[in-house]
Amino acid sequence: FLSLVYGGMLLEMSAGIDIFAEAAPEWRDAVAAALERFRRPDGGYARTEEGAGSSTYYTFLMTLCNQLIGREPPGRESIITFVRSRQRDDGGFVDLAPMPRSGTNPTAAAVGTLRIFDQLDEALRSDVTEFLVERQNDEGGLTANTRIPLADVLSSFTGLLTLCDLHGEQELDLPAFRRYVESMEQPDGGFRGASLDPASDVEYTFYGLGAMGLLAGSGRR
Repeated sequence: FLSLVYGGMLLEMSAGIDIFAEAAPEWRDAVAAALERFRRPDGGYARTEEGAGSSTYYTFLMTLCNQLIGREPPGRESIITFVRSRQRDDGGFVDLAPMPRSGTNPTAAAVGTLRIFDQLDEALRSDVTEFLVERQNDEGGLTANTRIPLADVLSSFTGLLTLCDLHGEQELDLPAFRRYVESMEQPDGGFRGASLDPASDVEYTFYGLGAMGLLAGSGRR
């Protein structure tokens, strides 16, 4: 459902194609109302309508979806408070409340949400930058968390994107990062997700191309 909205908005912004042209005039209000069914008392959004606990990642997706359709979710401050509650002492963020260790991707989701609400202060920038830079391993890419030894292209892309948003990408060893991403590209034109993967993958190809685009952009700053 969210991918349909994202895809439709991207088509409209990039090519002027409105796939919702024949939808009911109030479709945006209907989408916003549907998203609120996932809202929980802690201020965040759950993965499913039946889910008891909120997810940092899904809170980001719901907030982004609202932004794309020109709506601001009710209880703005409660969303901000919820997201900040998911930060841990290592500077990163977790997806679910019981998790003790931060992850690269939940951290990217948290920063993305706070950025939408213009809530990125210097303390947060410093903490998150340090956490993400520490995720770069000897391969040159970023790992998903402290317990996973191998880098992956998804974590590398989301980590670099977040660091670019925080103006901290130069803290990485960017030549090593580039070598890692390039090493994941396969002869068929796709990208593997990690060094142990035997073949390229459509989703990781998106992340690989995104990472290369970000590297090109950081070189022009």
